[in-house]
Amino acid sequence: MSFTSIYRHGFARVAACTTRCALADPQANADAILAAARSCHDQGVAVALFPELSVSGYAIDDLLMQDPLIDAVVQAIERLVAQSADLLPLLLVGAPLLHEGRLYNTAVAIHRGRLLGVVPKIHLPNYREFYERRHFASGEGMAGGSVRVGDLTAPFGPDLLFEAADVPGLIVHAEICEDVWVAMPPSGVAALAGATVLTNLSASNITIGKADTRRLLSQSQSARCLAAYLYASAGVGESTTDLAWDGQASIFENGEVLAESERFPDGDQMAVADIDLDLLRQERLRQGSFDDNRRLHGAATGGFRRVAFRLEPPRGDVGLRRVVPRFPFVPANAERLEQDCYEAYNIQVAGLVQRLRAAKIERLVIGVSGGLDSTHALIVAARAMDRLGLPRSGILAYTMPGFGTSDGTKTNAIRLMDALGVTGRELDIRPAARQMLADLEHPFARGEAVYDVTFENVQAGLRTDYLFRLANHHNGIVLGTGDLSELALGWCTYGVGDQMSHYNVNAGVPKTLIQHLIRWVIGGRQFPDPVLETLDAILKTEISPELVPVEAGQAIQSSESVVGPYDLQDFTLYYVLRHGFRPSKIAFLARHAWGDAAAGDWPTGYPLDKRRGYSPAEIRDWLRVFLRRFFGFSQFKRSAMPNGPKVSAGGSLSPRGDWRAPSDGNARIWLEELEREVPGE
Repeated sequence: MSFTSIYRHGFARVAACTTRCALADPQANADAILAAARSCHDQGVAVALFPELSVSGYAIDDLLMQDPLIDAVVQAIERLVAQSADLLPLLLVGAPLLHEGRLYNTAVAIHRGRLLGVVPKIHLPNYREFYERRHFASGEGMAGGSVRVGDLTAPFGPDLLFEAADVPGLIVHAEICEDVWVAMPPSGVAALAGATVLTNLSASNITIGKADTRRLLSQSQSARCLAAYLYASAGVGESTTDLAWDGQASIFENGEVLAESERFPDGDQMAVADIDLDLLRQERLRQGSFDDNRRLHGAATGGFRRVAFRLEPPRGDVGLRRVVPRFPFVPANAERLEQDCYEAYNIQVAGLVQRLRAAKIERLVIGVSGGLDSTHALIVAARAMDRLGLPRSGILAYTMPGFGTSDGTKTNAIRLMDALGVTGRELDIRPAARQMLADLEHPFARGEAVYDVTFENVQAGLRTDYLFRLANHHNGIVLGTGDLSELALGWCTYGVGDQMSHYNVNAGVPKTLIQHLIRWVIGGRQFPDPVLETLDAILKTEISPELVPVEAGQAIQSSESVVGPYDLQDFTLYYVLRHGFRPSKIAFLARHAWGDAAAGDWPTGYPLDKRRGYSPAEIRDWLRVFLRRFFGFSQFKRSAMPNGPKVSAGGSLSPRGDWRAPSDGNARIWLEELEREVPGE
């Protein structure tokens, strides 16, 4: 199977279809269903869902019990089975079927010329405009049975799951309309029994506001069940004697909206999306309470029958019908980004306020470099002091120029400290650094231009040493500034560098989000203009540790040239930390997210001149760097990291929280999978 095939990477394409209904004309409805099924086949769809009673029409009342209609439905089902022989999708269509002398409202599962099973509706609405018990029997108590449909025989009952033998994790369950409106929907039990794709064949009529309720029910069910949820409702062609229909078709996954069709269509339409079966499996793996719940309801979940089928999915590239955000930690939607920044900033402030109260400390000591991380930590500290009713002068901020400090960053640091009204000081570490390098007999002390890791870490260590002693001297605590991305990549000096502090407000914030938090502070005008102007200047500064001297005309030391672009590495971090994905899957997703700078949405405010794409080779190379650093040698720094609040649902790296790993692990199996499975181009 090609590397570019979605089916190689744990995805399955699904469709929620609404077809034009021909009232009491099953053959015409079969024509419409087959036409949609062929379109789904051409698009590589694995599961195609159709509305409730889509073969007969829903709003035909007593016509449902007329023998000619009942016979015509059977003939239409037989035709759908016969003409599906060469079609890819598992079809789920709604039909009224006779069984043991009663009529049932059913979901009929058809695949490649087989009638796989028939699932009866359990909960029959019989209130307000609904009158289903006049015509139908409930499927409750019908588990374990079989049904004849013309010359065909198939399993019958609400206990059926349809499992693709050749697509791991594709296990489909069907429920019908009212079944999801009750307190304990059948799909909940089915999910506990292993179903990952929950479907709802619906003929819910539309009234004002009802579409929002349907969306809420379906979306919440997908979140609660850690599953995909497909919803397809009846639309054009249904009788409008007393009701109206809007043809709502939606696809949800683990609480997220993947696709929704237009409502009130003039004809056929479908919502199509690629669901991530790996993601659902990983969510269930991590959330042990899901399996605990299964055990609690073992009597109900143990009785499901699994009906196997072979999908034979496309082996080539069918594209990806799914939005893959460039920045998983930073939503592109402006309203959601505003909310996320508000919450992240206030989580950091609240965490620091509580730590200061608990420690009965009224002073903070912080190193301010003029870079992103220390800048953000400083404005968080300023707001925390405001909330505590303490003067900002209690923040003792030090800029500590070293051998590589540029005039620009030093100027920005001083301007920011002055504008915020904190107690700002300059503490030149170069004399102490020269002394230490001389004591170490380092070549730099003899005048040689040797700028190795010792040269860099002498400076980083001295800064931290000064900050801790200053905290002792002034009865304060050292506020850490290092971020989540640096912890992931091990881009922090252990013990005596930016890895260590008394409390670190940035420990749970990735570099990509810190940039937007500062933009959010600027956009919300949360500080006076002089502060905001300096923040804007800092945002435009190259990310650099500034530990190595730069001659005139030379490029400054760049962090991203060593550890990789933070945009790309934060992308990888999210999928490693949150979902445990394989390197090959991350590379596949990165190609879709980062392959074309002109495609897709960028977060509000992201600079135009920094919007770029990455080639498959670049994605592979930087992914290799990430794996080596994250799994190979950086864990010991995370195992001893200071306290700091978790901020993002994407996870944190605290050994007391989201991420617990051995400090002496290795990256071999991740690197081998990358080399074996990911092509360079």
